[in-house]
Amino acid sequence: MRTQVAIVGAGPSGLILGQLLHKAGIDAVILEAQTPEYVLGRIRAGVLEQVAVDLLDEAGVGSRMHAEGLPHDGFDLLIGGVRHRIDLAGLTGGKRVMVYGQTELTRDLMDARAAAGLKTVYEAKDVSVHDFGGTRPHVRYVKDGAAHEIDCDFIAGCDGFHGVCRASVPKNAIANFERVYPFGWLGLLSETPPVSEELIYAKTERGFALCSMRSHTRSRYYVQVPLTEKVENWSDAKFWDELRRRLDPQANERLVTGPSIEKSIAPLRSFVAEPMRFGRMFLAGDAAHIVPPTGAKGLNLAATDVRCLSRALIEFYAGSEAGIDRYSARCLRRIWKAERFSWWMTMLLHTFPDTNPFEQRALDAELDYVVHSLAGRTTMAENYVGLPFED
Repeated sequence: MRTQVAIVGAGPSGLILGQLLHKAGIDAVILEAQTPEYVLGRIRAGVLEQVAVDLLDEAGVGSRMHAEGLPHDGFDLLIGGVRHRIDLAGLTGGKRVMVYGQTELTRDLMDARAAAGLKTVYEAKDVSVHDFGGTRPHVRYVKDGAAHEIDCDFIAGCDGFHGVCRASVPKNAIANFERVYPFGWLGLLSETPPVSEELIYAKTERGFALCSMRSHTRSRYYVQVPLTEKVENWSDAKFWDELRRRLDPQANERLVTGPSIEKSIAPLRSFVAEPMRFGRMFLAGDAAHIVPPTGAKGLNLAATDVRCLSRALIEFYAGSEAGIDRYSARCLRRIWKAERFSWWMTMLLHTFPDTNPFEQRALDAELDYVVHSLAGRTTMAENYVGLPFED
């Protein structure tokens, strides 16, 4: 098989890239190790920056997002039982975010790809990438017991943190930067109306909590738990009881509980791999970086990676290699700003078991400054809605 771009991974980054390349007339094949049902079953974040919203519109898959998504102009910080609103729109000249579940976004992209008759190989096993340091890379995989090979001009590694693409780079050609946090988020999804019209980030002596949503009738809640905790130890009743202990009376009065649709514990980490280009192979999305979910940046960074990569590839086929030469540096400049913001939000809002009294007082003072200072609130708002894309 021959294609121009072989995309490894059918998560949001791979699907968005495939759609953008299709719109530009560039042929791409997507390989995915899992089934379509498994991909759609992944429960992930759903807060989109304006840049990501615009990109989905550009890709031609934004209509359902605009019809069913929930635009948000702000969010609440619940500190010491008192709410402080971060007015995103008012502090950023009208910018906002869109709450639209990653599952729904993925479904839209999969439907668009199927409608256009574009090739996606699901349940592609034993995927391996070869000769990406030269000008004739290729990808091998096994499907239904038969071996296949794809010759291509470029390989896009959109296959996540545990994927084969980054793992195939020689150790001396890549540097990894990582921070693993000593806790996770226990998340519960339920068919219940949200406790608030906007997200609530809560910092309490018992730990962090987040009240989020996927729609007007589906809610997503999180509580901070130790890394050693097991989801099997948490009944729905125990989760709701712990969440109530971390909310204010107003939220508790509005909280509607119900059986969980999904419940899981997600560990938190910050991770960046540098560079993101290795000859004719590029990393994008979780293959190159992970952020703690506190700043709502993971999906948005994946979107901006493939925005940059799609434009670079379009430039290449128009006769210029400038875009692919700049790809890694351009992405990493934005990535590190998002990593910094996500790390900062995590430090401010969570309880760390090894924080000494001086550090805790300093963190409390910084959070007090943020909520009571126009400059502090503006910094938080500008980063949350997404920094301008640097073309």
